[in-house]
Amino acid sequence: MDYSKNASQETVAKTIAALNKNNFHAEAVAGKDAALARVKELIPAGAEVMAGSSTTLDQIGFTDLLKSGDHPWKNLKAPIMAEKDPAVQAKLRKQSVFSQYWLGSVHAVTEDGRAVTASASGSQLPAYAFTSPNLIWVVGTQKIVPTLEEALKRIHEYTFPLEDTRMKSVGAPGSNLAKILIQNNEPAYAKRNITLIFVNEKLGF
Repeated sequence: MDYSKNASQETVAKTIAALNKNNFHAEAVAGKDAALARVKELIPAGAEVMAGSSTTLDQIGFTDLLKSGDHPWKNLKAPIMAEKDPAVQAKLRKQSVFSQYWLGSVHAVTEDGRAVTASASGSQLPAYAFTSPNLIWVVGTQKIVPTLEEALKRIHEYTFPLEDTRMKSVGAPGSNLAKILIQNNEPAYAKRNITLIFVNEKLGF
């Protein structure tokens, strides 16, 4: 399977229907600009916002927007990045998982409506699984795969090598495929809003 190829419109529609059935709100936009515009629509003024490290968010312009301060939100990431004391920074990072809105991406989405995320530190996983009441994922349609088995294969054989190379290119020793979260559905009783925005462009890994 070519993990870098965007899915067909038929496959995207099928996957959106499956995600919605599993209590994720899924939708699709045409490109990066539309994705950023939609994200801005979804977050109300005054809301606390936290974003994980995400190539996809970088590519749509959200990372720069959040850093710029040219928005009406409370940026929880700014004090984390500004903090010089490692212990205090770690505490702030842990507290941020309770942010009202958490933004990021996932590394694979199955056609039957499951989201799969790999992580080295696991810092985004509490928010993804439980703590943040509102999640927004921006996902290139090349991440859609037929099955859970194919999703895990995509992460091991495609996503991880690319992320490992990226980390080494910025002077880090590399990445670590330490943790994988599989979200089969979102229980209605949890009363959380999870929005997945598919973008018909190759974004992220």
